[in-house]
Amino acid sequence: MSKFKDALERGKAAHHRQAGRADVVAPTADFGAEARAWLNNVVLASLEAAKAEVARDVTIDIDSKPRREVKALAPSVRFQIYTTGGLGKAGRTTFTISVAISGEVSVSAPGMVAEVVGNIGERSGERFRNWLAKLIEDTAKGT
Repeated sequence: MSKFKDALERGKAAHHRQAGRADVVAPTADFGAEARAWLNNVVLASLEAAKAEVARDVTIDIDSKPRREVKALAPSVRFQIYTTGGLGKAGRTTFTISVAISGEVSVSAPGMVAEVVGNIGERSGERFRNWLAKLIEDTAKGT
């Protein structure tokens, strides 16, 4: 019986030590909030800048709040990109940029294999901007 009491006391002491450390360690941010912040700071900012820069050749429509996913754990952003020429709506492609629980940011579209274009741990978002520039160039060429 004394072994059981000793183990119980050690467990209580460990719990108290752990509770004491919780005050010292900074609380972890909510993943959904961190992912939405990355999408706003990197993705939406890049899309808005690109939209203004290439307005003569390519049109970018941004839907930053998909209907069912406003409070989703893994938020996403949708956008369409198409040439402003005679293609009209037939040439539009809708891309979805989503954040996985691992922090990887991927982009997908109908008929396209999802491609990793960044990570919310990367604050610069350079990979996403490079991918977006390539996509705009391909769209402008008509490929």
